[in-house]
Amino acid sequence: MELHFSIIIPVYNRPNEIDELLNSLTKQTFSDKFEVIIVEDGSLLKSDKIIFKYQDLLNIKYFEKENTGAGLSRNFGMQQATGNYFIIFDSDCVIPKNYLTEVAKALKLKYTDAFGGADAAHEDFTNLQKAINYSMTSFLTTGGIRGSKIAVNKFQPRSFNFGISKSAFVATGGFSSIKIGEDIDLTLRLWEKGFETQFVEKGYVYHKRRTSIKQFFNQTFAFGKARPLLNKKYPKSSKLTYWFPSLFIAGLLFSISCLFFELVFFVLIYLIYLMLLFIDSFIENTSIKVAGLSVLTTLVQFTGYGLGFILGLFKNINLLSRSS
Repeated sequence: MELHFSIIIPVYNRPNEIDELLNSLTKQTFSDKFEVIIVEDGSLLKSDKIIFKYQDLLNIKYFEKENTGAGLSRNFGMQQATGNYFIIFDSDCVIPKNYLTEVAKALKLKYTDAFGGADAAHEDFTNLQKAINYSMTSFLTTGGIRGSKIAVNKFQPRSFNFGISKSAFVATGGFSSIKIGEDIDLTLRLWEKGFETQFVEKGYVYHKRRTSIKQFFNQTFAFGKARPLLNKKYPKSSKLTYWFPSLFIAGLLFSISCLFFELVFFVLIYLIYLMLLFIDSFIENTSIKVAGLSVLTTLVQFTGYGLGFILGLFKNINLLSRSS
């Protein structure tokens, strides 16, 4: 199958991010032509002046629409696309120069109607961005489910780095209208319809993510809150590991309370775990500052996701009790 890529990028009030992303796309080593579709999702800070800079460098199309959220904006972009394979990026990504070459190579070797790749921290990222990236991708924090070889057989692509064929888009209708977890929802519907996904190891992007602790907490809280709703909608996708952040935080609070009774064993277990995180992050990032921040961002991640997950469960229980 001859691949014709259409890159879809929704943007909301982030013209500076789009500038970096488009600049990285001009440096692609991919020899075939590809188109870039920017969807302005009701932004007040528009990207039109930035787009104009790249009109002679990229085959770029720019659309403005009312604000509906990223998922439906991606659908809108795919509806305007002329390619037969769509690649979706978040606006806060920077794309390595060999990305399209590696993706094309992987799809020709093993074609699937959807794929995903990992995210990495660029050397120019801030210490906090590197720490957040570590917390989101490390085996010690998430088991590597956001991008590692262990997830190859049943990989759930994330929307910041998501590929889907035109035929799969048409069959599923693309992303749903839910604001958080729409990428997981789409993957589960792809599987229900018999489409395969794969993890493209060398198809990674540099993902800047949130730039403050508060934003990172809010993001992980939203992820946790969405998970019980997805589990309810797709019961077969539910796993015990989704409880881990909530149990981690509950156990941490219990361990701290034990100190009032001079019981230090449980706290020592947590301290050992956090020390392992520090050492592992230091080895990966070669920075004491990033290693220290990685401990903090991991605690923020578990707290945000764990509290969101519990709230999502209570909302489900309330809905069930009202309907009975």
